[in-house]
Amino acid sequence: MYVFLKEIPGHYKLPTEASVVKAAAGWAHCASVTEDGDVYLWGWKECVPSGKVFTDLITVGSLQKDVAGKQSSSVAEQGSPQSPNTSSGSDSHHDNKKVVEEAGKRRKISFAKQESDSQASGDELFIVSPSLVTLGHGVKITSVAVGGRHTLALSDVGQVWGWGYGGEGQLGLGSRVKMVSSPHLISCIESASGKDKSSFQQGSTALQCSNVAGNYVTEIACGGRHSAVITDTGALLTFGWGLHGQCGQGNNADQLRPTLVPSLLGTRVKQIAAGLWHTLCVTANGQLYAFGGNQFGQLGTGNDQTETSPKLLDTFENNLSSIVSCGARHSALLTDDGHLFTWGWNKYGQLGLGDSVDRNIPSRVSISGCRPRNVACGWWHTLLMADKPV
Repeated sequence: MYVFLKEIPGHYKLPTEASVVKAAAGWAHCASVTEDGDVYLWGWKECVPSGKVFTDLITVGSLQKDVAGKQSSSVAEQGSPQSPNTSSGSDSHHDNKKVVEEAGKRRKISFAKQESDSQASGDELFIVSPSLVTLGHGVKITSVAVGGRHTLALSDVGQVWGWGYGGEGQLGLGSRVKMVSSPHLISCIESASGKDKSSFQQGSTALQCSNVAGNYVTEIACGGRHSAVITDTGALLTFGWGLHGQCGQGNNADQLRPTLVPSLLGTRVKQIAAGLWHTLCVTANGQLYAFGGNQFGQLGTGNDQTETSPKLLDTFENNLSSIVSCGARHSALLTDDGHLFTWGWNKYGQLGLGDSVDRNIPSRVSISGCRPRNVACGWWHTLLMADKPV
């Protein structure tokens, strides 16, 4: 496995001989999955789990009382503080922008105070060596997703495990527990074992698991403070921070449990990507939908207006969408015929367009001599994997 330290990639050896099959990088930590189904994490210490594994959400939820008020705030780059549990979908773009600006100021002040008060050393704040995540007996992980300060892991039987920061519901606990330091099983849908009987909320109507399309989860994604999963039948569920509409529920409310995206019911979703404030998804027929914050054009809709429900993008010259990825405030897409499109925030040239100008519509990146195979957006950068020239 290789990671980028300073300007060049360097070999980063895990404490195992097993090959790495998946890797993910978030805002404050990184994760990898081996061929044996093990998960290793390193980075910000509070993101690396420790202690007992929970399979009972009631037990995890009871931790909220113990940890409330003990966790530090994130830096301003992570976004605004806890948004209201309910919010009208008719909130104006101006009001949303004002809320974000005011929240950012408060978080900057909070972070400045932390910096001046903290005497902790780097060793106390970070885990620099990969740490094995202890999950339930026999659990084999096939994929991992890393967000701002939370992590989701998908098992080979379609179960989702989560840990880390959960203040906006991004861990799917049904509460705002600030920090979960041990992996817990998230009741996204009725699990493969048929033991989970939780319900989901769609508006004011409770949908029992038996009515949710699908039997297990096939894809997972983590944004800054929200999460998304896809089931075996292509149903999309989201949970977590909703201030910018990034949960796609038609409003700005936080979703404390996995919740069906209502406007995509009947549409088969095959891939999902989540950024700091926005979400993208690709359907089985190659269509691309975008929703959430759009302050830098990261939705690709041609303007800077927030979209609280999935909006279809039809600007790819009849090319079918294949692979999608989200950075903090920018997006990238590979089409089925190998064309790369990027859009959104471009302060650091992360769009690969030869300048630092933001784009609010997908723009084709000129690539010669090779065929792109995969694309991945980091918080402020983008990586492209391509076949060598023949």
